[in-house]
Amino acid sequence: MENLKIIFLGNPEFALPSLEALIKENYQIAGVITSPDRPTGRKQILTPPPVKVLAQKNNLPVYQPKDKNELLEIVKKLEPDLAAVVAYGMIFPKEVLDIPKYGFVNVHPSLLPKYRGATPIQAAILNGDEKTGVSLFKIDKKMDHGPIVATRQLEFSIFNYQFSKLSDELANLGANLLIETLPKYVSGEITPLAQDDSLATYTKKIKTEDAFIDLEKDNPVEMERKIRALNPEPGTWTMEDNKRVKILEAVLIDGKLKITKIQVEGGKPQNVCRIV
Repeated sequence: MENLKIIFLGNPEFALPSLEALIKENYQIAGVITSPDRPTGRKQILTPPPVKVLAQKNNLPVYQPKDKNELLEIVKKLEPDLAAVVAYGMIFPKEVLDIPKYGFVNVHPSLLPKYRGATPIQAAILNGDEKTGVSLFKIDKKMDHGPIVATRQLEFSIFNYQFSKLSDELANLGANLLIETLPKYVSGEITPLAQDDSLATYTKKIKTEDAFIDLEKDNPVEMERKIRALNPEPGTWTMEDNKRVKILEAVLIDGKLKITKIQVEGGKPQNVCRIV
């Protein structure tokens, strides 16, 4: 694998274990492609994506295309043999996909074709799934549609997992799967298999209004899942005394919801004990 020239495309913390693994395994990384720096927080401070920070720390060249045309020119210039993608968030045009000899290989945090789209981790928690996993697939022109190279199931139940914990587990699982699978894929030992579209399910981007909880009307089981799935972003919330209250942590006890941490609008997080 010494002569295999790779580019890496990714943005958030979820992508870091995969990039770290490629660096550790001494892959020839010709460039790291990530999104432009964006203003974040109340003060709107210009902030680089986590992938950029890791790449610069390891003296890797970083590219931040603003659109698909810029991306095409960068990939043409780098002439990679393979592109590894983890949470980059773009549907690539055919002229980009055709450049690497071995194509674009994506790490996706679900057992495809289940949960295609932007929020598969949240969907697994919201739906009360007892298992999930990661899929390595070859990207084509459709979202999360390409043939499967390899999958790996999470070895134990995800029941009661918080989003951040499950995301970390799947990120590490995906990194291990990528490193174990790439040599077999490039050597031709693995033939990617088409997904069964009849089994496909889809996820959507989650908006702030999706995270609203009605403490009087909503089912306790569904509320508890929503609290685990949608914190820290966008953050579950309700309205009390004309103020927005974030519900940060809760547990199910005898079929009832016990809220243990909240944050009232304008205040700091506080521990509570409230059963609804």
